[in-house]
Amino acid sequence: MSDYTVRALRPDETRTASELFRAALHVPPLKDEDWTYAGRMYQPGRTLGAFDSELIGTARSFDAELTVPGGKRLPVAAVTGVGVRADRTRRGVLSQLMRTQLADFAERGVPLAALYASEGPIYGRFGYGVSTLAHDHEIDPRRVTLRPEVPAGGEIETLGLKAALERLPEIYAGLPHPRPGAMTRPPYWWPAFERHMREEDKPPVTIVHSGPDGVDGFAVYSVQRKSWREPAVLDVIGLHAANDEAFAGLWRYLLSVDLVDVIRAEGRPVDEPTALLCTDYRVVKTTAVTDDLWLRLVDVPAALAAREYEGEPVVLEVADTLLEDNSGRYRVGQDGVSRTEAPAELRLGVDALAMLYLGAWPASALVTAGRVQAADPDAVARADRLFATRPSAWCGTHF
Repeated sequence: MSDYTVRALRPDETRTASELFRAALHVPPLKDEDWTYAGRMYQPGRTLGAFDSELIGTARSFDAELTVPGGKRLPVAAVTGVGVRADRTRRGVLSQLMRTQLADFAERGVPLAALYASEGPIYGRFGYGVSTLAHDHEIDPRRVTLRPEVPAGGEIETLGLKAALERLPEIYAGLPHPRPGAMTRPPYWWPAFERHMREEDKPPVTIVHSGPDGVDGFAVYSVQRKSWREPAVLDVIGLHAANDEAFAGLWRYLLSVDLVDVIRAEGRPVDEPTALLCTDYRVVKTTAVTDDLWLRLVDVPAALAAREYEGEPVVLEVADTLLEDNSGRYRVGQDGVSRTEAPAELRLGVDALAMLYLGAWPASALVTAGRVQAADPDAVARADRLFATRPSAWCGTHF
C-alpha cells in the first residue's frame, strides 16, 4: 500500500504544483509577474497532485486535437508538467500519477495522449512511444544563394510584440496542418508562448507572409549576440507555411537578415526541403536528429480506426498492461479495423504501436530492433506499406 494519495488539484494549488515541477527541472520558481501568464496554462480539473502530508508530485494535461494519417483530427490529452519532489523519487509516485492520468483519459473517452519527454527511458513504461522525429539545422547565411526557380511572391509583414500575441492564435488556427502529428493550440497553450516572448530582453521577431488569398504563413525568430566579437545567432523559434510560396518567402526573408553569422532551426520536419532552396545543398547542415512527439494510444480500436491505410491488411496482437481493454488482436486494413480471432501476424506492445501509428518508423525497423515480433515475414512488408505516411509525421508544437 502506498502512503500517499493522488487527486485533481484545486485552482489555488496549481502554483505550488508549478514550483514543484520547476524544482524537479532544477530551475527557479516563476516570479509574480510571470504567473500572470503561466497561471492561464492550467486547464481546470486537468492537474493531478500526489500527497502525503503535502504535495510530493504532479502531472497536468490540457485538451487539444491531433492530426492523424488521412487528415482527421482526434482529441488528444497533451501531457506536461510531470515532476516528483527530489526526496520522494523512486517510490512509485510517478507511476501512480501516470496510471491515474491514463485511467482518467480512458474514462473521458480521449483516444490519444501525447507528451515531450525530458528523459528518454521513462515514458515507454507507460505505453508512450516516439511517434515523430525532427531535424536540427545550422546554416551560414553568408554562403547561401537561392536557386533561381525557388518560388517568389507574396508580402512579408513584421509584427510588434502586442500584435503578434493578438494575431498568432488566429493565424495558426487558420493554416492547414496536414502532417500527421500536427496539433491544435488551444487557449491553454498560448500563455506559455506569451511568457517566452515577454521574458526575453529583446522580444523575438514575428514575420507574417501573405499571398493572393491572405495570410498563409508565419515565422518567429530571435537574434542573440553576446558581444561584437562573437557570432550573431538567429534562432528560428517556429515556422509554419500553408504552401510552397509562403515556405520559400519566409526562408528568403530569414536568410537575408543583416548582421547574422549563423541560423539555427531546431525541431524541423525530417523531409522539409530547406536545403533544396539553395544552390549549395551543403550549407544547410543537419546537426541532430531528435525525438519530437511521444504518443500513447489510450483507446487502441478507436485510434486505429480513425486513420487511413493503404495496402493489404495485417493482423496485429497488441499488449497493454496498463489499459487491459486495449489488449487483443486487430485486423487492420484500408477497408477498416476490427477485432479478430485470426492468428496474429505481428505482436507488439502499445508503445511500439504508437511508434507505428503516425508512420515515423516502419514495421521492418521495429522488427529488426526487437520491438515487434513477426510470425510471417510477408506481414512485415504489408505493415510497412499499410502504416507509411507522406508527408512525414511532425508536431512542431512544443508543450
